[in-house]
Amino acid sequence: MLRIDRATGLVVSHTPAPRKRMFEDLETAAQAMRAQDERKESIFRQSVDAEKNKEDLFEKKFAEALRKAKDAPEGKPLREFDLD
Repeated sequence: MLRIDRATGLVVSHTPAPRKRMFEDLETAAQAMRAQDERKESIFRQSVDAEKNKEDLFEKKFAEALRKAKDAPEGKPLREFDLD
């Protein structure tokens, strides 16, 4: 709610709107906190699994790059201005 002086048009005082409650009761708040903890734990487990699989992924990428390097012709690669 705003109080405005009619003569000057300036705000004299204001009262902020009452804040809405996030939760109706303590039990609902506790359930929300437990759900949030479960989500955090799930995300953590996913990141741990990703770290475990990271080594295998790097090994596969290295093997593929090594295979490509063996298949590539030896010597310097040709550049466009070398052909002129």
